[in-house]
Amino acid sequence: MMRLLPDSITARTSVLFTLLAALVFVVMGLVIQVSVNRHFAEQDRAAVSGKLELISNILLSPTTENNETRIRRQLASALVGHHDLVVRVQDARGQEVFASGHDGLPPPALQTVTPGATLKVWSDGEHDYRLAVVDVAGPEHRWRVGIAINTLHHEVFLRAFERELLLIGVGGLVLMAALGWLAVRRGLMPLQRMAVVAEGISAKHLQDRLSTATVPVELETLASAFNAMLDRLSDSLERLSAFSSDLAHELRTPVNNLMTQTQVLLSKPRSDEDYREVLYSNLEEFERLARMIGDMLFLAKADNGLIIPHREAVQLADEVTAVLEFYEALAADKSLVLHARGQAVVMGDALMLRRVISNLVSNAVRHAYPDTVISVAISTHGHDACLTVQNTGDTISEQHLPHLFERFYRADGARQRTEEGVGLGLAITRSIVIAHQGKIEVSSRPGVTQLTIKLPMA
Repeated sequence: MMRLLPDSITARTSVLFTLLAALVFVVMGLVIQVSVNRHFAEQDRAAVSGKLELISNILLSPTTENNETRIRRQLASALVGHHDLVVRVQDARGQEVFASGHDGLPPPALQTVTPGATLKVWSDGEHDYRLAVVDVAGPEHRWRVGIAINTLHHEVFLRAFERELLLIGVGGLVLMAALGWLAVRRGLMPLQRMAVVAEGISAKHLQDRLSTATVPVELETLASAFNAMLDRLSDSLERLSAFSSDLAHELRTPVNNLMTQTQVLLSKPRSDEDYREVLYSNLEEFERLARMIGDMLFLAKADNGLIIPHREAVQLADEVTAVLEFYEALAADKSLVLHARGQAVVMGDALMLRRVISNLVSNAVRHAYPDTVISVAISTHGHDACLTVQNTGDTISEQHLPHLFERFYRADGARQRTEEGVGLGLAITRSIVIAHQGKIEVSSRPGVTQLTIKLPMA
């Protein structure tokens, strides 16, 4: 059905609206036709009933005059001008007493009496009639009276009425189709404005928005969703721009180091020891680049849902103990105390979860004040296991907290890399936690920062 309609929403809606209006007009026409027919039937019944009553009074009127002569004279006088009526009166022997009308009413039409005031349809082969047959009984005589009314004038009126109704209906449909097309086109103008805004969108022009105050109620949701989409695009473009800038900076530093060291090395003949020293230094930079590329590939897979953890029961306390043992020497250099408590079992990939814990502990060790305690607490809440890493250090302002898990994000905005790491650890941590159907949260109050992960328990 929809394939037969035009592709244009305006034309399609107008066609459907016109078809619906045509259906309404047809139903209304049928109802009007039935009502008019019923009205004519009631009108004929009233006319026939009145004439039957008049004829009955004439037949039963007492007089000394010759009865049949009086009946003929009075009936002829009473029916003058009623050319659409056909009347026949018979006596008890079936002999005709009176007959009027151009067509005449044959005796067979009077064989059956119609009950009450009911009219039956009778035809003489050319015209249709509504007929009533009754018996009139007096003290000495009995008559059968048949009276029929010609419905030709009704049929003529109905045909003319139907033609006029058809013309009015066709004209109304054309007018409604035109008005419907205009109304739909005007109603779709907000969509045209959306199209204009969409056409003007580019990487440099994402600030335009639709005004929800000027659109119809039905399109408010669409306009709001459209504006929200533009907000997300703008935010994504800003983050992509920042990410590209950060990535270029992070790649530029090791590449510049490699180029500078190589150029210096080649500037004059060197000893074998100098060559080995530079090669070892270059190897460190290559390893850092390899780690960065590996982390970027991991995040790219996470963005596309390609990280599928190997599910097994993992004792978080054991993983925390292993990670703290690894960082014990580094913590000792900063006079830090590593403390763990609690236990819980979750379903997940042990290697990925150890990487999560390692990233959190590494981040805490890097930013903790000397001579403080880093605590790793494991607890359970309902069906979730919670692992919280807390350290004492600089307070992170509220404006930075929502962005800590973004790639290359630095709360201080500094570009210089003073310590190991490129700003991908927390982004990787969040990706792994999400892949395990978990959540990660961060909070910072004066002097204390907490990172908490929640994972479904086994």
